[in-house]
Amino acid sequence: MFESVGSLTGSPWIYAMVALSVLLDVFLPVLPSGVLVIAAATAAAAGTGAAADAVPVPHEVPSILALIACAATASLLGDLVAYRLAWRGGARLDRAISRSRRLTNAQERLGLALARGGGALVILARFAPAGRSVVSLGAGAAHRRARDFLPWSALAGLSWAAYSVALGYYGAQWLGATWLATGVSLVALFGAGAGAAYVMRRQPGARATAEVSAP
Repeated sequence: MFESVGSLTGSPWIYAMVALSVLLDVFLPVLPSGVLVIAAATAAAAGTGAAADAVPVPHEVPSILALIACAATASLLGDLVAYRLAWRGGARLDRAISRSRRLTNAQERLGLALARGGGALVILARFAPAGRSVVSLGAGAAHRRARDFLPWSALAGLSWAAYSVALGYYGAQWLGATWLATGVSLVALFGAGAGAAYVMRRQPGARATAEVSAP
């Protein structure tokens, strides 16, 4: 599987690709950032010999810790950019939000959750489909304090990155560096997203946000 993409996973460019994909998917949730992170982690497991029947080639594969740091940092930076853009959006963004009842409700619910220390909502939203976009833009548009939002955003990005990398790495250990391992890892990632969306819907303070983030 990974021989065909070795030129990417076997070079420092994999970190740039992961960072760019994760950073931009706050604006374009359709970008396959999770797929890329899992594929890179699976390639790392294969190259270091952690995967079944793999031949160790440690100098040609991405580092697991570096992948986690790269994805988590890019996630935080993307959230920060979206937050600042929404903060400075002015009257045009405010009018766009006010025209949507769901966006208005999501913004209000997010503000209430953050004010009550409900930062778990930010972490859950990082896994839910498009939830990251809604939370980051909503926090900025509502002029929520950075100290109330960014620490939770950093924790959310680290949690998502560690989970995604672990899926790819341990999937390769258990199933080998195959398409099956990657497929199972992706199912687990999407399953976590569906679970996060379900939990958010079950919380009265986050219901509106979950409705917006649902595909």
